[in-house]
Amino acid sequence: MLRLIKNMDIRFMAIRKIPIFLSSLLIVISILSFVLKGFNFGIDFSSGYIVQLKFDEQVSIVNIENKFSESNIDDVTVQLYGSSKDVLIKLKDEEIFKKNNINNFINDMFSDKSFTISKLEYVGAQVGSELREKGEWAMLIALFSILIYVALRFEIIYGLGAITALVHDVIITLGVFSIFDLTFDLSVLAAILAVIGYSLNDSIVVFDRIRENNIILRKLSILDVLDKSINQTLSRTLVTSLTTLFVIISLLIFGGDAVRNFSIAMFIGIIVGTYSSIFVASTSLSYFGIQRPEEN
Repeated sequence: MLRLIKNMDIRFMAIRKIPIFLSSLLIVISILSFVLKGFNFGIDFSSGYIVQLKFDEQVSIVNIENKFSESNIDDVTVQLYGSSKDVLIKLKDEEIFKKNNINNFINDMFSDKSFTISKLEYVGAQVGSELREKGEWAMLIALFSILIYVALRFEIIYGLGAITALVHDVIITLGVFSIFDLTFDLSVLAAILAVIGYSLNDSIVVFDRIRENNIILRKLSILDVLDKSINQTLSRTLVTSLTTLFVIISLLIFGGDAVRNFSIAMFIGIIVGTYSSIFVASTSLSYFGIQRPEEN
């Protein structure tokens, strides 16, 4: 299988307008969703309560969720942590909590069970806003640092190509969360930053081969050099992506609710990042006007 991939000679540059159109369409749809729909922020970025309960016997997450549904509270996240007796509950700020103390509300809801409240915290709107702002700065600083590093390591054109691919990955991954109303919390932000690093790693490998071939294969056109470089690194890109996806799929299946949002973001990001390292990063170099180095 790997030998077959290594021997491939796919003319990526001949069809480069198709992925450019597809990527542009997905980016436009994502941005429209940001503007018109926004995000379903978790309490990390909005406001609400974090409650940790320790029960004397094993409990069912479904039963706990049903109790909240019966009280007309649907915006709640229930997770097990540590053991099947330890429960983490995240509640968005509701009107009912202004009329009834949250502590009393929890005690009344689980009056049929023996438990203790291990932790009860309130995350205010101002704190959530500050976390959102810090998250945005974290992504911007990461992207700017990458631009500087790649520009120094290669050339400014390679830096622009890398940033184009990374911005593409971030926007589309965030777009999926916005369109499908998936919860966006700190774990998703961590996954986005991890995807940036993962996607950059793939792009750097391809860029390094492009730079080498651009010097060695002077008889080939720039587009042919790009094609050859992508084909030469294709097996490495696909194997890395598949092995990483196996781990993420395991997290999705066996990791539980605690890492579900992180796993979803990583799963989407790796697929989009692999696509961009093949079709976007290198293709963008042809539009930015990559030049051959002068002969010594």
